[in-house]
Amino acid sequence: MTTHLPVTPAWTCGGCGADWPCQTRRCELRAEYQRAPVSLALYLAAQLVDAAQDLSHVPAGHLHHRFLGWTR
Repeated sequence: MTTHLPVTPAWTCGGCGADWPCQTRRCELRAEYQRAPVSLALYLAAQLVDAAQDLSHVPAGHLHHRFLGWTR
């Protein structure tokens, strides 16, 4: 079980304090969803929707890059 889960409403990492998803969690997610990249994108898109409500002051493009841009 990972300690790198989001702490809301700030959307920081509970394991290292970085913006979530942090580098460690990204690596974990890549491994977990290795055979299901579309499922990973759907999971992160759902997280993005939740984060956008909490982080309304953060530009949408930044949130998109943070949550989905690294999955390519």
